Amino acid sequence: MNKNLIRQAQQMQAQLAKAQEELESATVEGSSGGGVVKVVASGKQLIQSITLDPSVVDPNDIDLLQDLVLAAINDALVRSQQVAQERLGAITGNLKIPGM
Repeated sequence: MNKNLIRQAQQMQAQLAKAQEELESATVEGSSGGGVVKVVASGKQLIQSITLDPSVVDPNDIDLLQDLVLAAINDALVRSQQVAQERLGAITGNLKIPGM
């Protein structure tokens, strides 16, 4: 095998490892209802916090609150996935690598 190719693969592996470490500390915020529900997620798609504006908590309308929380979580996860794709895609040339 070509030594240059092996060296490039090792460099890419090191860059990917660094990018994955950075993703663990990266955070994004998703929101819904004009910001009354906010969700913070990590670059590894883990939910870190949920903030509810007191005005959205209506015991007579739990369905609305549930919908807003779900929408904010999905927004945060989509943003997290976009951050991961941007950081890892820059290294992999946007190749689809399983597990990344």
